Amino acid sequence: MKRVLTGAVLTASVFAIGAAQAADSIRIAHITPFSGALEAYAAQSSRGLEMGFEYITDGTMEIEGRPIEIINKDDQMNPARARALTEEAYAEDDAHIVVGSLASGVALAMLPIAEEYERIIMPEGVADAITGAEWNRYVFRIGRNSSQDAVSNAVAIGDENVCVSTIAQDYAFGRDGVAAFKEALEGEGGRIVHEEYLPTDATDFTAAANRLFDSLRNLDDCDNGKYIFGIWAGATNPFGRIQDLDPGRFGIRMATGGNILPALVGYSAFPGMEGAGFYYFESPDNSVNDWLVEQHFERYDSAPDFFTAQGFAQAIAITEAIRASGGSTDSEDLIEALRGLRFDTPKGEMWIRPDDHQAMQDMYHFQIEVQERDDWFADRKVTAGVPVLIRRIDKDEMEIPIRN
Repeated sequence: MKRVLTGAVLTASVFAIGAAQAADSIRIAHITPFSGALEAYAAQSSRGLEMGFEYITDGTMEIEGRPIEIINKDDQMNPARARALTEEAYAEDDAHIVVGSLASGVALAMLPIAEEYERIIMPEGVADAITGAEWNRYVFRIGRNSSQDAVSNAVAIGDENVCVSTIAQDYAFGRDGVAAFKEALEGEGGRIVHEEYLPTDATDFTAAANRLFDSLRNLDDCDNGKYIFGIWAGATNPFGRIQDLDPGRFGIRMATGGNILPALVGYSAFPGMEGAGFYYFESPDNSVNDWLVEQHFERYDSAPDFFTAQGFAQAIAITEAIRASGGSTDSEDLIEALRGLRFDTPKGEMWIRPDDHQAMQDMYHFQIEVQERDDWFADRKVTAGVPVLIRRIDKDEMEIPIRN
């Protein structure tokens, strides 16, 4: 028996065509942190989701004659609240698909509700456990996972006799990311010598930086480089403080994955830093990305960002699956359509691996170049660390473990 929510749990904003809960509408609940530390990510994802549906439906906002209805709910990065909102979406809004949450720990709390209601969920978080230990058959992830971040970054900086110490947030995103990076780096011949974990709201990084320096400074068998590799989400991060303490005096270089444009402004402190990222709007070369970039500049006088592309890709996957199922939003029909689905996105072609429902996708090896940019944001010119493309890392080049 399904549980019934009591009381009002949310403030929902609805983007819809047609009346709410129209019998023939396709109802998608977007449950993600529209407020709090990840609200910038959520805003991008929401915009990308809407633009993706517009693109793939040629502006009709209908799939097989059925109007698309997006119901936005703010989970406030609270797992209990997210669980309740997910249940509300399925039980009261009769949502066919839930998208979210961007916070990995929150998304993990939502997965069992999808299994209970036997409805599709499309988590936006990165932790491997989402399509790994905590996975169920209703889970499909279009965004990248920690292993894809890790393997691509190991390909970018890994080599024999490379030594790395890591710093990450002490929750699922950080710990899963370090575990996957360690495994991938060892496969490239390198090794992790120290792991540093800090609270997600940490603001003082001096002691941690000194521990990282101490772990690497006296090693004499790291002929191909000593690195501090960071995995961090949110506005406050440790990289600037670590750089201020001059790791270069110990022969230590910084490395990290890509990030959203506001964070890349801070990357101007790291010229020459290498890593691998999920998306930067100048990296892909395909017609879908061309449309997204052109339309985003035209409408918002700014560049599309990391999670704009992810939301866009999610919309395309949903649309193509419903089309493949002949317009059905029945969960079993969608599962069959999504497994093995190949679809074009701003990153190029993705395909959903049937084993764990993880989207396989290209990543981008970059090197930071300091540039003056007046096109990233509508309201200001910035000096930024631009992730200039070294090469596209093809999805077939990366061995991404199946962990479920």
